Amino acid sequence: MLAATVRVTRDIDAAEEAVQDAYVQALAAWARDGVPARPGAWLTTVSRRIALNNLRRDRTLQRKLPLLIMAEDTQPTPPGGFPDDRLRLVFTCCHPALSAEAQVALTLRLICGVSTPDIARAFLVSEPAMAARITRAKKKIAAAHIPYAVPAAAELPGRLDAALTVVHLLYTTGHTAASGADLIRDDLADRALDLARMLHQLLPAGREAAGLLALLLAHQARRDTRTDADGGLLRLEEQDRSRWDHDQIAEADRLIVAALKAGPPGRFTLQAAIAALHAQARCYADTDWPQILTLYDALLTIWPAPVVLLNRAAALSMTEGPQAALAVVESLEDDGSLAGYHYLPATKADLLRRLGRPAEAAEAYQAALTLTSNRAEQEFLNRRMVMARRQASAR
Repeated sequence: MLAATVRVTRDIDAAEEAVQDAYVQALAAWARDGVPARPGAWLTTVSRRIALNNLRRDRTLQRKLPLLIMAEDTQPTPPGGFPDDRLRLVFTCCHPALSAEAQVALTLRLICGVSTPDIARAFLVSEPAMAARITRAKKKIAAAHIPYAVPAAAELPGRLDAALTVVHLLYTTGHTAASGADLIRDDLADRALDLARMLHQLLPAGREAAGLLALLLAHQARRDTRTDADGGLLRLEEQDRSRWDHDQIAEADRLIVAALKAGPPGRFTLQAAIAALHAQARCYADTDWPQILTLYDALLTIWPAPVVLLNRAAALSMTEGPQAALAVVESLEDDGSLAGYHYLPATKADLLRRLGRPAEAAEAYQAALTLTSNRAEQEFLNRRMVMARRQASAR
């Protein structure tokens, strides 16, 4: 609806208002006349009509809120065009006048429908700070009178990394929901996978577009085994690998091989290679941890993010033991770069458990428990905490 309406308004804020007004009209009209046969088409038509009426009443709107999109018949699109309006708007919002983080946050909020609290968790900042960041980004566009035009083919490379990051964070938000009763939000994960396929279709020679699609496929292949019949979280070693989607794993492998043959790997291709090694192992014991550690070392050279270092610590614990990994985790605790990230104390708790220090492990599980709002993760961490406390009491 937003994508269709913004073609009329040429202004994202105005399109959002028209879409919201259409929902308000639907509440009254559908209660009176019944739900139409094609509710989506009804809403889109009403939204566009509202937008046109608003434009006729107020011709100064575009000067006040110049989040402009060029007319469709003059848009300089890449060869073959954009395969979907959503992808068109992702590239449109990833404007180089904004910082990389602002581009990603604004796009996730406006185009992908991710809530501000969930975006804040993804960036490890507070909700008010993220809301202010999004507001500043919109004000900067308006104050500078920057045209929000669909980029030409030559401009796509400069916006590609932000677009890939948007799709990756969208999938991450769906893969493990930040809050709620369910571990997975299928709607967001499926939407991200669709966008990743479109990106690869749009840029078939793009190594990182292929890498991102492979990464999502490797994770998506085991979606149905990540929880038990009651919705409880299952660790990787507990999952039934016979139920994994091996067609998706094979597709991911082909994409990774092609990307590696085409040139030096980027961060998404390296992450995909790591995920593929997990997916291709016949059982958990057969996981090629030394190779995974090597890939993490390569990833750190091009993307030295604290989260990568934490994930590398997990692989390090499987090759050099939990004590070596614990030193890395404690250094991350000390520098505060992952403060508020519940996987940091959760990883520490697991390492302490393996080192036979259950009392300390229980404390770390408790710390992780207070940092997540997802019920499936809370129940898992609570079970681990209770178990660790029992082991400590027995001693």
